[in-house]
Amino acid sequence: MEGYSQTPKEERIKILQSVMPEIFDEGKIDWEKLRATLGEDINFVDERYRLNWAGKSDAFRVMQEASPSTLVPCREESVDFDDTQNIFIEGENMEVLKVLQKSYFGKVKMIYIDPPYNTGNDSFIYPDHFSESREEYMRRVGDKDDEGYMLRDGMFRKNSKENGQYHSNWLNMMMPRLYLAKSLLREDGVIFISIDENESHNLRLLMNEIFGEENFLSSVVWEKRFTRSNNAKTFTTLTEQILVYRKSDVLSNIKEPRSAKADSIYSNPDNDPRGDWTSVSYVNPATKEQRPNLSYPLFNPITQKEIIHPTNAWKYEKSTYEQHIKENRLYWGKNGENAYPRLKKFLSEMNGGMVPVDLWKQEDTGTTDQGSKELEALMGGKLFDFPKPVSLIKRALSIIIDNEETTGLFLDFFAGTAPTAQAIMELNQEDGGNRKYICVQLPELCDNNSDAAKAGYATIADIAKERIRRVGAKIRAEIEAEKEKKNGQLTFEDTQQSKMPDLGFKVFKLADSNFKQWRKIRGSDTEVWQQQVMEFIDPVTENATVDNMVYELLLKSGKDLNSAIEHKNGYYVVNDRELIMMLESATQETVDAVLATHPEKVIALDRLFEGNDQLKTNTVLQMKDAGITFITI
Repeated sequence: MEGYSQTPKEERIKILQSVMPEIFDEGKIDWEKLRATLGEDINFVDERYRLNWAGKSDAFRVMQEASPSTLVPCREESVDFDDTQNIFIEGENMEVLKVLQKSYFGKVKMIYIDPPYNTGNDSFIYPDHFSESREEYMRRVGDKDDEGYMLRDGMFRKNSKENGQYHSNWLNMMMPRLYLAKSLLREDGVIFISIDENESHNLRLLMNEIFGEENFLSSVVWEKRFTRSNNAKTFTTLTEQILVYRKSDVLSNIKEPRSAKADSIYSNPDNDPRGDWTSVSYVNPATKEQRPNLSYPLFNPITQKEIIHPTNAWKYEKSTYEQHIKENRLYWGKNGENAYPRLKKFLSEMNGGMVPVDLWKQEDTGTTDQGSKELEALMGGKLFDFPKPVSLIKRALSIIIDNEETTGLFLDFFAGTAPTAQAIMELNQEDGGNRKYICVQLPELCDNNSDAAKAGYATIADIAKERIRRVGAKIRAEIEAEKEKKNGQLTFEDTQQSKMPDLGFKVFKLADSNFKQWRKIRGSDTEVWQQQVMEFIDPVTENATVDNMVYELLLKSGKDLNSAIEHKNGYYVVNDRELIMMLESATQETVDAVLATHPEKVIALDRLFEGNDQLKTNTVLQMKDAGITFITI
């Protein structure tokens, strides 16, 4: 209940909204629309078909700003850090997407995200009317308590429906992230976005703008629950949408694996050597008068009678019919009892896949309740409300792109409790695939009174990491149990052992750069400028570590987080000889060892040459003579 009385203005606005809802935009009167509605001669400003909203230009600016941030490894929270190729990143996802741009541009096969639905009750990070500077924004989303957890107060903005820019705020949050995500997709890549009726209309227009209307593939309807809600005032919502877009027309078709249900309609009643088949009618819905060229007599080889349909034409021209006879594709029934033939369609000709449909039923993909029960069973308690069921994400992930791929890199930058990671690991277990994932989740604090907090989970990211650990342990136990079972059996069948999939994951956390950033100084205060110049004599920050610098330089050199890194005496070798980092020592012996490796590029800390200008000069000349790109920081 509001604590204030209603004003005459509010009362009149409500009356206007009931009479002329078309003149309102996000709860405010659009005066141009009002004048047009009242019949005045008016030309709308910049009149053309497009999606526009408050703050759109500023959102573009935010998206285009480079990020100085980095990702630091967290080995103690990882599983099998040195050998796994799966990645979990804690951090604000727009900054993370920016950090990944150089290393993962055009490398992601598929993206699945389940972003905030903008129900009016949820909160998410977005600049508040873009009144804050980048420094203020980063300070807000980077605020941490004494234990290193991100503070919820001030970081999230609650986007109430009473907010005058309710839809605009959501679009300002989504637009930069989707642009950045698109650049990470392969040319044959696909993105799936779960959404509900609150923003599905705006998301469709936004995706048309970013990906192109021609790259829209489907608006899948997902049956998310079994029963209606008695709390609904009008319609109970039993479905959600999943918007599917491709990056470009390089992806010309899209298929998903055939199901047992789809194959169950195939059989072989006439023992055809080509195997199981199903059949379709030979009769055309069109009449003889409509398609006279498709009206001709057929011959039943079993009854030796000619057949003419009394009203309808056939589906195929006579030359095609004659080809079907030669190929033994017509089925008249076991004893020729069918009045008209049916055309055989062989299972062997289905190319292993089928075209997906845009209705995903609950019996195939699970429900929101099932998603909750899966997580509860795995974690031993209810820790998160309505995570997506793993089977839903597996349905999206299993779609075959151009050919039957079971590899590729998959991204989810609204990871939540990481059902996407679980789906990928389970699919790899089922088909022996080698899919890899990058999951990104903000270390959002769990409510102090929540079951998750009481169970010891400080953040949603902590729940996600523990879920991945438990899923990995579960799959490992299942595979090892199956191996034990096979070892105890005498069999003449293929005894190849089940392959153990990649069940580990590297944890990285978004952090400030290990190198000092040049500040924009307003005015011409000489002392301030001199102070900054002096600070940059050594550009490495006080808290920097060698391990953290390795991964920052890796990313900013365009190498991915799974690059092979070999630590040698005083330097690091990346991907055999693609890159060498001199971060610990710079002696003539170190330089000679680096030169002997014949790397493509060398990065060295300038402070390692301090007091030895001759060595630095010689190193620069030797690298140049060897055709090696040499950079000092």
